[in-house]
Amino acid sequence: MRAVRVERFGGPEVLAPVEVPAPEAGPGEAVIGVEAADVLFLDTQLRSGWGADFFPLQPPYIPGSGVVGRVAAVGEGVDPSLVGSRVTADTGERSPETGRTSAPQGGYAEFATAPAESLVAVPEGADADQVLALLHDGLTAQHIADAVVPGRGETVLVTAAAGGLGSILVQLARAEGAHVIAAARGGRKLAWAKEQGAGHTVDYSEDGWTDRVLELTGGAGPDVVLDGAGAALGTAAFGLTKDGGRFVGYGASGGDFALIDPERAEERGIRALSLLDLPELDDASGRRIVHRLLDKLRRGDVAPKIGQAFPLEKAEEAHRAIAERATLGKTILRLSSR
Repeated sequence: MRAVRVERFGGPEVLAPVEVPAPEAGPGEAVIGVEAADVLFLDTQLRSGWGADFFPLQPPYIPGSGVVGRVAAVGEGVDPSLVGSRVTADTGERSPETGRTSAPQGGYAEFATAPAESLVAVPEGADADQVLALLHDGLTAQHIADAVVPGRGETVLVTAAAGGLGSILVQLARAEGAHVIAAARGGRKLAWAKEQGAGHTVDYSEDGWTDRVLELTGGAGPDVVLDGAGAALGTAAFGLTKDGGRFVGYGASGGDFALIDPERAEERGIRALSLLDLPELDDASGRRIVHRLLDKLRRGDVAPKIGQAFPLEKAEEAHRAIAERATLGKTILRLSSR
């Protein structure tokens, strides 16, 4: 089968199209004929060699962990009627404690395996690409939103608001009746964030962007800050958080996570969280969140946007576009025209 493999740690050029044997379904597993594969910022970090203490990956390996497609075969103990159904699923090694993917791999390929119990059916009439976008970015966005509960009439600042995860956070906050300020870099990304439902946009590549946020919030700062930028931008965003507000630092697109002084947060009554502070999800609870999001997709509360789709063999270009901050919304690899 066709696949893309990380041959060694390094830049996007280490992604190589290869032909490898197709996987077979073991007991309790399903083989999925992949139509599209998710591409995450995390994929680009792991490809570079980052995160070795958390993710036990060694080249050569097939990156990616989220796919959508049709079940091509099932293993022992799995209902054969699943064959032919359209599903989305995580691939890769699983944590024995949670059942969730612990080492994301196996997604950038024509066929991928996943435990049959982890499959999520694509609802009739739903856009399969949008369902795929909910599998990772949507799940994480909802998990973050559940932790801070943006309320009607509150002001929410989302940084890196034009990315796949940031775009969904904007939509979730808007659906709850919050006033959303989207922060991103450049007019193209600000226009995208506006399309997702942001009431105001701020360009954080310009001097004075923090003053603009304070102006939009009457000097008090946002009630909730959801930071996907990290580094100095994220630290500045934390400083904008309203006294008694909530802050979640979930991203490191700036190269590192925001540095938050816990004593300063306590002094100001700010509940400051990182992703590691959120409740750990097991496979079942993760699927429940995805099903909640599918209900929101049906109602129109969320509608993930695919900003760019690359052929499987162009995975290097996809990673390079993400590294160059040239992407909008969700990035996927396309394997089938469906």
